[in-house]
Amino acid sequence: MPIELLPTDSAAQLRRRLHRQPELSGAEFQTAQQILHFFADLKPDETLTELGGTGVAFVFSGAEPGPTVLLRCELDALPIQEENTFAHRSTAAGCAHKCGHDGHMAILAAVGIQLAAQRPLRGRVVLLYQPAEETGQGAAAVIADEKFSQIRPDYVFALHNLPGQPLGQVVVRSGTFSCASRGVTITLLGKTAHAAQPETGISPAAAMCQLIDELSQLPTRLGFGDELAFATVVGARLGEKAFGTSPAKDRELNNLTICACLAALTPALSPGERELDPAPFSPGRRVGDEGSGVVHLIKSLILRPK
Repeated sequence: MPIELLPTDSAAQLRRRLHRQPELSGAEFQTAQQILHFFADLKPDETLTELGGTGVAFVFSGAEPGPTVLLRCELDALPIQEENTFAHRSTAAGCAHKCGHDGHMAILAAVGIQLAAQRPLRGRVVLLYQPAEETGQGAAAVIADEKFSQIRPDYVFALHNLPGQPLGQVVVRSGTFSCASRGVTITLLGKTAHAAQPETGISPAAAMCQLIDELSQLPTRLGFGDELAFATVVGARLGEKAFGTSPAKDRELNNLTICACLAALTPALSPGERELDPAPFSPGRRVGDEGSGVVHLIKSLILRPK
């Protein structure tokens, strides 16, 4: 049966509203309400709410029995300040749709417009708006929800925007498409001193620089071999703006993200432990009176999600 594509202006408007009012993982209450309000006019055959928390799902059924096909998108935004200046920029301080989930939600809304006008011939199509994708907790919570048994699918599809590709192009590949990530935070402690007498203190500056430099080799030491894997430092901060002193604490080598393909990451970090070989970090070096030297720190660093 030929499909006549319907106008999607309302979905584009929804996307801008969602972009203007982002919410973080697990707290997508108003986002879910906006989605429910949009779909009310589309009259799905079933509506499920509070799936795995704030998740919602809409079922469009065909006239004949058949498989259940589920299309999934995400509700949550990221804890990042938006710097854009367009009219629909984020109004939430420190929160923005920088991963494009507002666009994904609008895409499923457009699919809903189409399904409302032309139901599937057989089976069911489920449009799932999943919470907490960014934290990795939402999918498991949805599947564990007893309401999910009502829409358990035979096939599941999802997509992600891919900036840089031509408009309208869909890019596919077999196997793992991209990297997943898990984060760790490392704190180095030292002893402060007058800037003119650094020998009386213990500065973590050199250790911090060495650690950042060596982290690029972390995937090899973890045994990933030829598998695609990265160790990416996403933030670092040393000391304070106290110009007369030397630093005592590397306060924020924060959110050091260990990135690897999900297929490679899962065996590496599950059931939850893999230690880093401390050899390249100058055995015997100590930073601070607390005994938290670089070697001690690295030996005790277990790569697992926060």
